[in-house]
Amino acid sequence: MRATFPESSPEEEPVQWCGFPAAEVEFGPAGELVGDRGAAVRELAGAPGVTDLVVLCHGWNDGHLVARLLCSALAGSMRSVGGAGRGIALVCVLWPSRKTAGPDAGLPERLDLLRDLVPGQRLTIDAAADLVPALPVRATARTAFAAALLSVATRGADDHEDASTQLFTLPGGTVMDRLGKAAATHLLDFLACYELKARANEVGVRGLAPLLATSPGGPKIHLVGHSFGARLVTAAAGALPAGSLATLTLLQAAFSHFGFAADWGGGRAGVFRRVLDERVVRGPILVTHSAADFVVGVPYAIAARIGDAPYGAMGHDGAQRTAEAVAAELVPVTGTYRWRPGVPHNLRAERFVRGHTDVTGREIAHALCSAIAAS
Repeated sequence: MRATFPESSPEEEPVQWCGFPAAEVEFGPAGELVGDRGAAVRELAGAPGVTDLVVLCHGWNDGHLVARLLCSALAGSMRSVGGAGRGIALVCVLWPSRKTAGPDAGLPERLDLLRDLVPGQRLTIDAAADLVPALPVRATARTAFAAALLSVATRGADDHEDASTQLFTLPGGTVMDRLGKAAATHLLDFLACYELKARANEVGVRGLAPLLATSPGGPKIHLVGHSFGARLVTAAAGALPAGSLATLTLLQAAFSHFGFAADWGGGRAGVFRRVLDERVVRGPILVTHSAADFVVGVPYAIAARIGDAPYGAMGHDGAQRTAEAVAAELVPVTGTYRWRPGVPHNLRAERFVRGHTDVTGREIAHALCSAIAAS
């Protein structure tokens, strides 16, 4: 099965990125199409000569400009390693992610971020903010602070893989005790990541997956996601029928390393296990991981204080407890790959990925183009 799109006829001239035909599609926080409502993507997918549609999704970057810069930088690297001229067209997915608070941000900045992520809960967040001065001296304030913040979270995205299920069932005082010193900071950081996770799920399932509804005859679809964008494209994959995708590439993915596991503990399968069991992806699944990426592990370090599982991020050590996963390395542009269809390839990437956003280099592009060619 390959994706096809309804016909459309926008009047604007086709866009080119580094020699590739390109288009953008924008989604709102609930996965609703905004802007041209996907018209440019539908036009691109039906363009003559387009055999492979590469859908690029940014992560936690704040604003569309940074997202476009990431997508165009990867496009430039793809061109430099010979990707142009292969019938490849590019789609940049824009969605309302947010940049999480940095290590130097204080509680006011973290509370502002949560207000932006759950705007309908501002009054409750304001009430929690009023308790901040009393947190060091009053246990009742700590309990009420945690209870208020936990009550504003978007439910439905909680799972055992990041301890969010446990978090939402614990009393507020217990949560603060387990989080220890700087408990308020840890809780706000975790909730910000949780809200981005919930939003990525919504956009993937309710937005991107329907746009990529499959039927015979269209271009092959390759999904590429960075950080929380990797969760978005994997959520979309999980909502598509078997054989819908040609490849799936996860660049420093900000979701659990148990995401593809058949049983990671207690008989629990990973939340995206269906992608493997039902062969949603016909070609290889690429998973870059780097121990030099400290950002991707933040919510899992916090989860370790809440629960009792070996939590970790896909972008830190690859797909774990996944028997099908192939151990490999991200190689130089002169190197070659041996891909296996339908299974994750854990590409150890410390040589070339030295930070969370270091995902647009020629080595990344070489791996992606190699997988596209193999599919």
